[in-house]
Amino acid sequence: MQKATIRDVEVTGQRVLVRVDFNVPLDAQGHITDDTRISAALPTIRYLLEHGAAVVLMSHLGRPDGQHNPKYSLKPAAERLSQLLGQPVPLAPDCIGPEVVTLVRSLQPGQVMMLENLRFHKEEEKNDPAFAAQLAQLGTIYVNDAFGTAHRAHASTEGVAHDLPAYAGFLMERELNFLGAALENPRRPLIAIIGGAKVSDKIAVLERLITLADAILIGGGMANTFFKAQGLAVGDSLVEDGKVEEAQRLIRLAEERKVHFLLPTDVVIADRFAADAESRVVATDAVPAGWRILDIGPATVAAFSNAIAGGQTIVFNGTLGVAEFAAFAHGTNGVIAALVRSAQQGAMVIIGGGDSAAAVEAAGAADKVTHVSTGGGASLEFLEGRVLPGVAALRDKSA
Repeated sequence: MQKATIRDVEVTGQRVLVRVDFNVPLDAQGHITDDTRISAALPTIRYLLEHGAAVVLMSHLGRPDGQHNPKYSLKPAAERLSQLLGQPVPLAPDCIGPEVVTLVRSLQPGQVMMLENLRFHKEEEKNDPAFAAQLAQLGTIYVNDAFGTAHRAHASTEGVAHDLPAYAGFLMERELNFLGAALENPRRPLIAIIGGAKVSDKIAVLERLITLADAILIGGGMANTFFKAQGLAVGDSLVEDGKVEEAQRLIRLAEERKVHFLLPTDVVIADRFAADAESRVVATDAVPAGWRILDIGPATVAAFSNAIAGGQTIVFNGTLGVAEFAAFAHGTNGVIAALVRSAQQGAMVIIGGGDSAAAVEAAGAADKVTHVSTGGGASLEFLEGRVLPGVAALRDKSA
């Protein structure tokens, strides 16, 4: 994971093309509701500006499907960045074309500009070489600071690196360092907590973690498939019948490798899928017909917390219940509290992006753990051991 960063290249007087991830959530009025992704890019942007570079930022926002749609304009992101930086951040009318080239080439050292949404062009997601070359002519150096999109081989994440010297930004570096340390040389015991709705989404990461972790804790809707694999009735719960044999295989694999594989012993069930559903706590072997599992129970939270307390490196990916409903977020929040306690006692606690990152943010615990990944799909693929195209394209650090 030793990639060259912006510290390894002279940026003074350079025009630096930076891929950021400003795919921020917007409300109905087009106002940003969470600027975390913009704030996360500030160390890289400030370093470049302070070291005399002209900075050209590029990002996608939403899914405009290759059409120029004002709804998906990056204008709100440019305005918010301007406030955070305390200097103007003009938004170009497009991300390619003669007008954009003229604007970019007029930038002076210490100035910054943002390109309009990359996905207004269908060639971006197709990683079209001609489109990538048009982007590349806007810079003399390329920097990728968008870990959240590094698992996609798009023109702005992989293609541009064929045309310009390519380096990691500080956010990318931080992601690779923490996730890499957790998998390549963890302080042990290594504990992995894996949740989410479907086993099918997590088979590859579970297979990898079984070869690496000392204990794996399973929750969320995916646990139901493991219950069924053990012959338990799950009522009307979400279950992937086609993955029951796969779940059985993973359980056997963990046993063979002597990995502590913890499944919930009690669950919170509901009479329907709703925030105000009637609920109660039952043992996992006592789920009645017509009811559905929506959270892990208090005994499971206690058992998971005890396992977490023994860990030195802890990775959490995926919520352990229907955390968007307050009544069924207690399991996830209980485990987050245990993660915070472990972090305070010196354990490395890494939150693997996506729903788990959102849950940690909602619990007010983001600044109380070691690292919260900015990449949902990217962090998952990294944990699976896959090569991320946006990372592979960057220069390796010389010895």
